[in-house]
Amino acid sequence: MKTKKKSRGKKGIKKFFITFVLLLIIGAVLISIDFYHKVFTPYAGYGDTTTIIIKKGSSVSAIGRMLYRNKIISNYYYFRIYYRLFFNHLNFKTGEYEFDRPMTMKEVIQKLYEGKVVLYKVTIKEGLIIKEIAELLAKQPSLNIDAQEFIHHARSTQLIQSLDPEAPDLEGYLFPDTYMVRKEITAEEMVELMVTRFKENLSDSMRWRADELKLSMRDVVTLASLIEKETSAREERFLISSVFHNRLRIGMALACDPTIIYALKRDNLYRDKLGWKELKYDSPYNTRLYRGLPPGPICNPGYYSIEAALYPEKTKYLYFVAKDYRSHHFSETLREHNWAVRKYIINRNRN
Repeated sequence: MKTKKKSRGKKGIKKFFITFVLLLIIGAVLISIDFYHKVFTPYAGYGDTTTIIIKKGSSVSAIGRMLYRNKIISNYYYFRIYYRLFFNHLNFKTGEYEFDRPMTMKEVIQKLYEGKVVLYKVTIKEGLIIKEIAELLAKQPSLNIDAQEFIHHARSTQLIQSLDPEAPDLEGYLFPDTYMVRKEITAEEMVELMVTRFKENLSDSMRWRADELKLSMRDVVTLASLIEKETSAREERFLISSVFHNRLRIGMALACDPTIIYALKRDNLYRDKLGWKELKYDSPYNTRLYRGLPPGPICNPGYYSIEAALYPEKTKYLYFVAKDYRSHHFSETLREHNWAVRKYIINRNRN
């Protein structure tokens, strides 16, 4: 009897063990199927779009929870396991990410690794000075750039040492353009981006042309900044450039009024007017009082003004006066210039 009981006991244990193993296998299969389905099936539990911001120093666990809370992934634990098994060597980049379609976990990981963040358009117009660029960036609702911090980094000249070793700041080298930037871009990164864009637009032929004219890069950018402030019409830039080149060649004062405005702005004295008192303001930037180019750029010029500074039209013009807000009258003699001043300035003011 005891032998039969022992035999039945062993059979019971064996049956329980087999059942338990089968249940484990079934459970493992079901979990594997669920894992495969949730990892490799594109998922989007949110509405049309959702956005997350990954901050500097965020752990993979924190990022995974954020993705799960925003219904970008369907299972936090599966995401952690999948990442640890196959993508542990990849680091996620900080920034703002927008999701607008179902994605597999691999696609989500790839997007965060490649840093495909939301980009915002920022347009920097030609002819602005450092302070004006800083203020413009600080007003951008999509960015978080402090104006004073931008100005601080724009005083560091390490980025242009090879181009202009005498530069006291980056005035003239912050290239005006339309930039696509991420929300978290810092003031330092923005400055570096603008200087890099300047270098990218400075071709080898431009450098050779500067050498041919016996002009340093600082001379070229300074001259371009004067041209930039005198006209926005591309076709006239080459003519205005010819006037400045002709005056420099014969030692005649450039008499470029925007240089005086810049001098006044530097000293916080500009009051939106340029009378006789302001025209006599004693500053090395006053090209009515001092011959030759001013000490440095008076704004940040665009590509076409740099091009015009290097390739002036061949003329004998020494004077120009504004006919309207866009065009100028050019003269070779003082007599003709005085006539143009009477016609376009004095008579217009009388009317």
